[in-house]
Amino acid sequence: MIIREMILEDVPQLARIYKQFWNEESSVEIMSKNFVKFHEDGSHLLLSAVENNQLIGSVMGIICGELYGDCKPFMVLENMIVDSRYRNNGVGKALISELEKIASEKNCSQIILVTEADRIEACKFYESAGYNPDTHKGYKKKLNDG
Repeated sequence: MIIREMILEDVPQLARIYKQFWNEESSVEIMSKNFVKFHEDGSHLLLSAVENNQLIGSVMGIICGELYGDCKPFMVLENMIVDSRYRNNGVGKALISELEKIASEKNCSQIILVTEADRIEACKFYESAGYNPDTHKGYKKKLNDG
């Protein structure tokens, strides 16, 4: 397995993995357009875990500017996903480790994330990676049927 920056050719495989998790189709065309946009503006880090030329996992980090304190940027971790056939084999740990390394190189002060409280295995995973659920509380509000 290798961890590398995502390439446009990964997008259809990413849509397949998302369908495993959410059981709904993603528009590969819209995903591809957004991928190009994200790649050009540089605010999104998109990483792929690949084995035998197949995408087996992915994570996205969004770098956010800051106006508080020393004004260091921070990162939001989102859309972490691992193909169901490869879970519990270190894929997620490798993805998150690389994302943290890049965030540190980009002088980010912290990484924040939100996940659903009933996703017990995901919560255990993030806690095992050092994300502390006891010091903060996350909130999420869906807008416009999104």
